Amino acid sequence: MNSLKKTRRIAYPNPVASGAGLLAAALFFTLAGCSKPVEKTEDIRPVRAIVLAADKVDVIAEFPGEVRARVESRLAFRVGGKIVARKVDAGSIVKRGQVLMQLDPQDLRLVQAQANAGLQSAASNLALTKAEFIRYQDLRQKNFVSQAVLDAKETAYKAAQASHDQALAAYRNQSNQTGYATLVSDVDGVVTGVDAEAGQVVAPGSPVVRVAQMGEKEIVIGIPEDKVDALRRITDVRVRIWANPDNVIPGKLRELSPVADPATRTYTAKISIPDAPADVRLGMTAYVAFAARTPNAMIKVPLTAIFQEKAATAVWVVENGAVRLAPVRLAAAAGNDILLAGGVSNGQTIVTAGVNSLKPGQKVKILGDDPIAKDEKKLAAANETAVGAAK
Repeated sequence: MNSLKKTRRIAYPNPVASGAGLLAAALFFTLAGCSKPVEKTEDIRPVRAIVLAADKVDVIAEFPGEVRARVESRLAFRVGGKIVARKVDAGSIVKRGQVLMQLDPQDLRLVQAQANAGLQSAASNLALTKAEFIRYQDLRQKNFVSQAVLDAKETAYKAAQASHDQALAAYRNQSNQTGYATLVSDVDGVVTGVDAEAGQVVAPGSPVVRVAQMGEKEIVIGIPEDKVDALRRITDVRVRIWANPDNVIPGKLRELSPVADPATRTYTAKISIPDAPADVRLGMTAYVAFAARTPNAMIKVPLTAIFQEKAATAVWVVENGAVRLAPVRLAAAAGNDILLAGGVSNGQTIVTAGVNSLKPGQKVKILGDDPIAKDEKKLAAANETAVGAAK
């Protein structure tokens, strides 16, 4: 019976734990009642801004290009054969008549010898027929032969003369062909490229060396199709070399391709620079700027002031310390600035830096627009002027 009895335990609350819990709760409510509510601060973003002013500006469109010679020849052998010698490298300065490359002349010399032998044979036949014709003329005068026989000898002599002339022309032509085994420069210039090497067999007329004449240089650029008509009428063309960007060289649009390049879809333009200094070398990178002054006053803003919202273009206008979004119409580019065709007016203040962190109605603080700091600067400048006058 004792084993069937169950022991029943009764849990009594711990007075120490209960007291600690009550103390913690009381301390929490006490601190909560003593804390002050958090004050909300107004979000004011610092920005940079400018005051709009319309004026006539220079619209500048700039394109990168490469310095090239105005005349560049692709030289080739007039005859085919195997190249046995290359006398120049890319960048070599060459003179008129200087040897550039040579072909193996062995086959050409054999053909020349064959033509010479044919000429000698024709000359011998001509001498024989001429002697017979003279002898038969004497016999005819003595009436030893008929006129028909003399006419036959005369015909043979004329045929021999024609054969000799033909053989002579063939020999001279083959002599020229043998001379064509040596490729020489026909101008003073610089080698801009080598398209064949020794040991290579080339066909007649296949370009092997490119030589640029030492003379007027030009800049080759690509113009987008939407600017071709506008830039064609501009006469103020300025060229800057990347190696010396501070030096502005006057240029002139010499040639504009009527057909777009199939790869870049741009129109190739050549800008001549007849007054190029000596430090402008072939292959250098250049920038060509087309400048034209607008006929009417226009508003110019930095590119950083433009804000793109979906498909609309706008700027942030500052009014009463807050900003609002004003849609604008773009007119053209002027270097790193943009000309506006509408949407804003003179005297308005727009944000030029920090446009992507703003929202409509956002409070802003214009950097540098501190009247106290401005007064301090004016006072410091006046003091310096006074001190200078006293000295």
